[in-house]
Amino acid sequence: MNKHELLWRGIWGLDAADLSDPKAGGVVIFARNLDPDPETGPERLFNLNNDIQKIWGADCPVAIAIDQEGGKVSRLRKWVGETPPLRQIWLTGRERDCELWGRLWGQGLTLLGISVDFAPVLDLYDGREETGLGSRCASEDPEETAAAAGAFLDGIESTGVRGCLKHFPGLCGTDIDSHIAMPSISDPATIAKNVIPFLRLANSDRLIMVAHLQTPTSEGIPASLHRSYVAENRWGISGRWIPDDMEMGGCQASDWNTRVAQAIKAGHQALLVCQTPEAVKQAADAAKALDDSMAGSAIEAFRSLRKTLKPMPKSFDKTSWMAWLDEVQRQSEKVLQLD
Repeated sequence: MNKHELLWRGIWGLDAADLSDPKAGGVVIFARNLDPDPETGPERLFNLNNDIQKIWGADCPVAIAIDQEGGKVSRLRKWVGETPPLRQIWLTGRERDCELWGRLWGQGLTLLGISVDFAPVLDLYDGREETGLGSRCASEDPEETAAAAGAFLDGIESTGVRGCLKHFPGLCGTDIDSHIAMPSISDPATIAKNVIPFLRLANSDRLIMVAHLQTPTSEGIPASLHRSYVAENRWGISGRWIPDDMEMGGCQASDWNTRVAQAIKAGHQALLVCQTPEAVKQAADAAKALDDSMAGSAIEAFRSLRKTLKPMPKSFDKTSWMAWLDEVQRQSEKVLQLD
């Protein structure tokens, strides 16, 4: 049993020669993995993803993911330029344009060999930028948020790329960015309202990313590590659970052995560790120390997801990429001009 398969990890470098142990079940692509040259960069990323599948995915496909929301969270910005965030898309084009942008991102990611997009955001809009959310959120209204995110998911899923519902149970009403420290919500009514979009859109096969958030019932640890916010949540929501990046400040109160054990006990199928090689190694060592039975169940669940992911194209299609890029830039100009 390779318990390192539990990792959905960041990598460093632009080519397969830069890959380093531990071999993982998932990889997350960041801007640091993109050659900034728009002529050669996209094909180079395709080749990296193809090599990852050949080297690490011979037995079971590797889940290759990216955070491509548009707006300020756009890992492809080097190539696509400025694109609108979900809130702006919703305000100017409602469901029609949210579906269009989900489909556009799915088409582009397919061309690059990426099968999972950690989007859309289901957090409610509260006007606060200091939380790191702001315009990433569609609306203050939970039903409108569900409509916007649902349309985005319809679009991206129509291309065969998986989306991800984040950040459960919702971060609206906090005042700290969970990348920096653990935010908290003490008001049960706020939590109940925040959960509504997830109730509307979650199902047993969709990815759900859980926030590093303290609540009155999370017993002093992040909701991301507490079973009552994952597999045994009181709303009866089911899904393919993953925690937000476990290197974030909101998840730093305990050591890696404790963190990893809590995450798997809570019901997560994989562990996001994305920012530093040191943390990846520490998380891998912690995963290796897990009880075989507990680790085995999570590995099998993650493998079942990986086996459903869209296969990579056989080669990079530059003609289709350039046509797609033109369409993204055309649609961006339409929305951004309306701001």
